[in-house]
Amino acid sequence: MATGSGPLSRGCSTICLPFDQPLYREVVGDPARFRQALDRFFRDLPELFPKAFAAGYRLKDSRTSAKLGLRLRRIRCTATGATFTVRPCFALPYMVGYADAVEPPLFLRTFGVPYWALARVFGRGPMYWYRLEAGLGRNRIVGTTARRARLPEHLLADEHHQPRDGLKDYLATTVGEGCCLGCALAQTAGNDDLRAAYAGFQREADNVQPGYRPKTVSLDGWAATRQAWLALFPLVAVRRCFLHGWLNIRSRGKLSAAFADLSRRVWEAFHAPDRRTFAQRLRRLGEWARGQGLTAWLREQVEKLCGRAKEYGLAYRHPGGHRTSAMLDRLMRSMNRYFEDGQHLHGSPEACERHCRAWALLYNFRPWHPATARAHGDWRSPAERLNRHRYHDDWLQNLLVSASLGGYRR
Repeated sequence: MATGSGPLSRGCSTICLPFDQPLYREVVGDPARFRQALDRFFRDLPELFPKAFAAGYRLKDSRTSAKLGLRLRRIRCTATGATFTVRPCFALPYMVGYADAVEPPLFLRTFGVPYWALARVFGRGPMYWYRLEAGLGRNRIVGTTARRARLPEHLLADEHHQPRDGLKDYLATTVGEGCCLGCALAQTAGNDDLRAAYAGFQREADNVQPGYRPKTVSLDGWAATRQAWLALFPLVAVRRCFLHGWLNIRSRGKLSAAFADLSRRVWEAFHAPDRRTFAQRLRRLGEWARGQGLTAWLREQVEKLCGRAKEYGLAYRHPGGHRTSAMLDRLMRSMNRYFEDGQHLHGSPEACERHCRAWALLYNFRPWHPATARAHGDWRSPAERLNRHRYHDDWLQNLLVSASLGGYRR
């Protein structure tokens, strides 16, 4: 698999541009008008082009797709000699179809509708829809999602357990600003596998924003996850998720008569205005719990929570970071439904990882419910809200344009 710091691979030598279909068919046969269109796109959307494009280019050749009958042109950058194919966003990669024909099935697929059901309603075969979806995973998640935005300074990360052919694998997931920025397969939850999985996010982030270093990352406390992040980003402040500590208490504490009062005191501590007050409230919580006749197990969980006051208190040094994993949990609920409805993962690790990456891009670009979009300033998806921009009104074509050059920058 290509790395973010490596050269452009064959799979990312396509520039995808938001051409209108009638205009494209008019200009593609006229070299002068096609060059004018390219220059206009470069002036307005330079992030979709290779860096060497600014130093000049020439039209190289053209070919007509046997599948769609659509003519495509290639250009050559004069500074590097690299060749790129220019593809309009209304055509899918590898000319397997038109975007407007597959947009409804892919939208339904983001909600877990099985491939055989898509084939029954929309035609083709189940494997056509699987390959079409998994093909999106060839693109880099970070580079495709964060086209015009700087990467978030505060992240969350966790592993989602997912069966693959009867064996438990782990999806190392990185989240920021409501977007899935990393989703890689780890076959074990050990230090080496998790570090290799999260390293994919690091490479992609460095390709988009050289020298990128997040300020904080919120984790659930798993030691291997913490070690992986500190190995990749030695200066990152690792924050323990307060919510996970509370969930441990709630799992069996709901049966206690003192649960309502316990719940109130825990969250009063969480909402303390400063670190000193937070530590004081946790101390008082521990003193209160010892006099309530709680079960030994519940008292132990409360003492664990109170004993982590120093770890939880780091949040006050880094305002803007995530004290709970609520944003990550929302994303993982969608991930879990998606893979549950699809009967989990199957096939080789490489194929499964590409499938997971495709899910991440679909999650970032699929439209929200209209009420949710109105609540977010009429931005219609997490990726649109992050970039404060959309290339095309159709969400799938917006994704395809954002995946120009496979999401690579360098």
